[in-house]
This record gives sequence, C-alpha cells and structure tokens, in this order.
Amino acid sequence: MIKLGYAETDITPKIPMQLIGFNRTDNMSRGILKPLLAQVSIWESGNRCCLITIDSIGFKKELADILRIKVSNILDVTCDKVMLCFSHCHSAPNVDASKEYFEMVCSHILTAVHRAENAMHPVLVGWDNVEVDIGVNRRADNVNLDKRAGILKVCGLDKKERKLLLIRVTAHCNVLKRDNYLVSPDYFGSIRELLQKNYGCPVMVIQGSAGNIAPKYFNSAETPVDARGAQYSRSSTALEDMADVVWEKLSQRIALIEVADSLALDMYSREMRLYADVPPLTMAEKIAEDARNYCGIDGRAWLEEIKRLHNAGVRRQEETIEVHYFAIGKWCICGVPYELMVEFALVPMEKLNNPFFYVNGYTNGCSSYFPTEEEYDKGGYEVYWSILLYYKYFNRVFPFVRDSASKLIAFILGNAPVTE
Repeated sequence: MIKLGYAETDITPKIPMQLIGFNRTDNMSRGILKPLLAQVSIWESGNRCCLITIDSIGFKKELADILRIKVSNILDVTCDKVMLCFSHCHSAPNVDASKEYFEMVCSHILTAVHRAENAMHPVLVGWDNVEVDIGVNRRADNVNLDKRAGILKVCGLDKKERKLLLIRVTAHCNVLKRDNYLVSPDYFGSIRELLQKNYGCPVMVIQGSAGNIAPKYFNSAETPVDARGAQYSRSSTALEDMADVVWEKLSQRIALIEVADSLALDMYSREMRLYADVPPLTMAEKIAEDARNYCGIDGRAWLEEIKRLHNAGVRRQEETIEVHYFAIGKWCICGVPYELMVEFALVPMEKLNNPFFYVNGYTNGCSSYFPTEEEYDKGGYEVYWSILLYYKYFNRVFPFVRDSASKLIAFILGNAPVTE
C-alpha cells in the first residue's frame, strides 16, 4: 500500500530582491502579487521517496544538490530518492544573487519535510490526461505542442476524500512579461488556487518540456517576441485565463479517475555524459553580434570567457547529466535539469506508446536550453543567445553538440521503467 505525507511552506521574500528571467538593467522586485510556495510530498511503498515543487526559475545544479542532500539526510534515503521540480517562474527571486534567500528557502523546505514525514497516511492513486490549449510553440515553423494536462489523483482509503492532485502542464511560466516587477508564482499559482478551491485538497503543479512553448495568454503592456501573432491572447486576467482553461477540462475528468492501492512505486536516476565545444572566436563574435542586434543582449563578458578558455587550451567542456524517474504504476515523470524543447516529451511518449510517460525539464536544477537537432540548426535565442546571459550559471559557454538530443532521448528510453 502506498502512503503519502504532504506539507507546504511560504517562500516569499520579505524584502525587495533581484528577479531573474528577463534581460533587464533593473531586476529588483517592487512588491508582491501573490506568495510563492514550496510543496513537499513524501511517498512510501516498500521504500521512501520525496517530490518537491518550488516556485522558482530553477536553482543551478550545485545549489539544487545541496538541498537534495539535506532532504535525503532527514529521510535517511539516497539523494536519487529526492526530486525537485521547479516551475520555471520568471517572477521569482534569483537565488544565486542572495545566499540569505537560498538559505531561507532551504530552511523552510526542510521544516516542511519534517511535517510531511509526520503526516504519512495510506492512500489510493489513479491517473489520466486531458487536453488543454494553453501553449504556443514560439519557434518559427514549429507547431509541435504537448497539450497533455497529466493528472495524478490521490484519495483516502474511502475513495472519496481527495488528499492531493498533482497536475503536469507544458507552457513557459511567464504569462507576466518583462514589465512586471511583482513577485508572483505566475499561472501555476492561479491553477493551484482554482483547483484547491473546487476540490478542497492541496494541488501541486509540475512543468513539462516547455523550452520552446510560450503561454497562450499573456499580461503585458509590451508585445514581446514570445507573444507576437494571432495565436496569442493579451489579457489583464491572463493568469486566471490559463487556470480556467485547465479547470474546464480537468473538471470533466477528475471524478471519473479510478484509484487503486496495489501499485508499484519507484524513484531512481541514471547518469550520462554529454559534451559542448568551445566555439572559435570568430564564430563567437558573430553570435554576440546577432544577439546584440536581435535581442539587445550584451555578450562582452561571454566573449571574454571564450577568450579565457582558448588561452587555457580548453576546446571542449563536458557535463554529467542526471536523468531522474518517478513512477507509480504506468504513470511516470522523467526529468532533467534543462530547458528541454517539447519534442523531448513527445518522442518518448510515442516510442513507449504510453501517454502517461512525461519528460520534464527544470528538474533538480535549471541549466541551458536543450534544442533538438532541427532547432539547433536554426540557431536563435534558445540555441545560442540566451547562453550569453546565463553561461555563468551553467559552467558551460555553448550548447551541447548537435547530436546530443538524440543521445538523451535514447538514454531516457533505455532507462525508462518497464510497465505491463
């Protein structure tokens, strides 16, 4: 029988803080729109594991690992039994800019872990999907979308009392654009509020492979690059509009989901190595020029790092990739710490013939965009330009080599749990 313990904690900053997610000269917050949450769920069936969702763009891997180790020590489990899922919210603090905020978040989460551990009770679990129209592919000539809103429904033994809803969706958590300076969980907070109001139980929301998927609804006086076109809807109630679309579809299905107690449960991770070339200086200069002309990005610091690496004789950088799985029966989320493009979720789903297998980014950290081979060839922000801003968080100055997408997908498939 599966047991569940749940607790949540407020991680809203008490003072103005530097936000992260937009290329702005001034990123200091100017108030609170809605509080930020971290939510802890501890699962037990023979072994114990922990899934934590956090309203944040994502910690760099080193900080995420510090938190995971602390949680694993409390629960007396190995680190691969702790999974962090970041919402990739663009209206939350930059933890790398404030050691004090990071320590506060960790402290609050660890307290919540203790509370969740002391609230374990037997549960029944079931799952299903509904199709929601909340995302737009922001890459030219690419219409791929993952419209699945995955539902994990958790009930008490009477099958009536709902204990938890875990919802997995795919659309960038930046309904609020660069002219917003208020701390906010973005539309994830709106989904939680609406579903909790209607179902009377905690709601956790998990982000999918949203690297090239923008939210369909947006709230901004500006018209940013990822909101241009008739497929986008500008609205002063955009946060609520996103939640309403999800609620409309989920409300037709949740009551019909059958739940069971005798289900296999497991959380585990596997590691692989990937490589990134350090670009020739002439190529780097051209990329920096394009980034400045198209996005107003200042790539001078990035160019200096390229020069430093060349002077040190470094021509290639390598990285160990953790691929993390959490499975209950046929339902499984598989996460890596990158901004995966949506194809990383669609291909494994089709290859495994399992609509309940979800590949997610922003898991156990948030590093660079991870493009497919086709999108790699097109270049642009997700392939090259964004790394000029955020390379210092990645310990890498360039995207992984072109065939890395196929290698990662093959690795995900090769290590996926076997289901009947």
